[in-house]
Amino acid sequence: MTLADFQAAPWKKSHAAYDGAIFAVGRSPEFATAEVLLASTYRSAGFASHRESEVPAAGRAFDKASAKRPRQSSGRIGVETWRTVLHGTLQSPKLKQQSAKRFLQLSPVVPDTALYSGSARLAGQPWNPGQLVAGIIGIGAADHPQALQLWSDLFDGLSVTDSDDVWARWLQAEFEARRTVKCDWQLAPLAESCHFTTEERSALAYPAEQFNRDLRAVLQAKGLMTRRQWVSILESVLRLGAVAHILWVCESHARLWSLMKEVLGGAEAPEPVECVQRIFSGLGRPLVYGAPALPMMREMASHYLHARLGINLVLWQLEDAGVPTRSLKTGRAVAELLRTVAARRRTLADAGTMDRFGELCDQYPRELSCKKGVGNNMIEFWRHALGQRQTADETLRGYDQGYQLRKKAEYASAPWIVSLGPVALLAFTHCCLLEAASPRSVSRLCEHLGRYGVDIDRDDIAEGEVGMQLRMLGLVLDSPDAESGMLLVPPFEIAADGQRAS
Repeated sequence: MTLADFQAAPWKKSHAAYDGAIFAVGRSPEFATAEVLLASTYRSAGFASHRESEVPAAGRAFDKASAKRPRQSSGRIGVETWRTVLHGTLQSPKLKQQSAKRFLQLSPVVPDTALYSGSARLAGQPWNPGQLVAGIIGIGAADHPQALQLWSDLFDGLSVTDSDDVWARWLQAEFEARRTVKCDWQLAPLAESCHFTTEERSALAYPAEQFNRDLRAVLQAKGLMTRRQWVSILESVLRLGAVAHILWVCESHARLWSLMKEVLGGAEAPEPVECVQRIFSGLGRPLVYGAPALPMMREMASHYLHARLGINLVLWQLEDAGVPTRSLKTGRAVAELLRTVAARRRTLADAGTMDRFGELCDQYPRELSCKKGVGNNMIEFWRHALGQRQTADETLRGYDQGYQLRKKAEYASAPWIVSLGPVALLAFTHCCLLEAASPRSVSRLCEHLGRYGVDIDRDDIAEGEVGMQLRMLGLVLDSPDAESGMLLVPPFEIAADGQRAS
């Protein structure tokens, strides 16, 4: 591919260095509900040979086979009872736009459900949200061995063992006896991801790092509740962690492109440590509690697309000038790119870099405004991953309680506002207090959610929706000595070794 090829089709293929960059996301996110995200994580962790595109067909075959008694069945339940389990107890509510479609949609309580249900699309080549989770674990870890350990711990947590409740063990055993897919549950390899160096990490705070800590906290709590309860808490952390990471990617792109334009305009390239801090440190707080979320998400996606276009254009123009960029896999490599841009400023100016960038922007207004293409798909992902499920059956509207966005009102065009469901509040209260030796002020929860880009004013909690839900869940004590008059109470008593405290 050449510079001319890129200019002719800038969204089809990026520069090789960009594709492997520490700030890249791989395949751009598309539609995925919270349960799709979790089911795909099952497949990525333990059913690696079972491709996302195979799930719908496997589901149809399994549903058909469920009408027959399996050869390995223990014989404790009949065919009709098993189909009641599939189409009643385990059935996950369909979305409004899916009401007329016939396919198997199961709540991902145990691993084998993910063999037959939970793909992002019912046809074609759907994207793999589980690989996004694997990538977040990779970049959030200090090194690859640490990432491998967390990946292995996640696999162990997702597995059904003797420590799980009777319902989960029975359910997994019945699924295994009826399995129609030649695929064993075993730990899948974790591809090595880009990492920040120890020096860089010491000056950074970013969502993937916090996500890894929270994932460990959720895994430690597994034995303190039923399988279905634990899966709901895990799902809530997965959905906010995945969305926050993509928002961080968007913001990092915008920061890098802003720096690159400054350097092209004559500014000096910052030193490596400063460069990494300015580009990658933290995530602003775009998700303001109680405020509409999609307008800010749309703006961030648009900035990401502009930046992606500009960064790739500069990389291709440097390549065309005989100065190829081989890698952007580390923060130092990104800083080196900016120094290269500074050194070749005149060459890039003579090539009309900013003029070409403007022409490309003029050619793709709908893509850059997120009305089609990558940007629109990203917004769909954010909306469905965070948003409370809009079920086709109105009586099941309360099915999803781990959401982070909800409709402000009942009418169809009501805006989606930032709001945490009870399961989400329970999950993040546990995560933010796990290492605390005693109750802490609600400001600790505000700070914790802030690392994921959620902006909650602690002064609004006491009299607002969050405070009311925390009281109903028994997660706070009113105390005149605490900031905002409220102390958080750990929902689970976990000892230092991760077991239930006595």
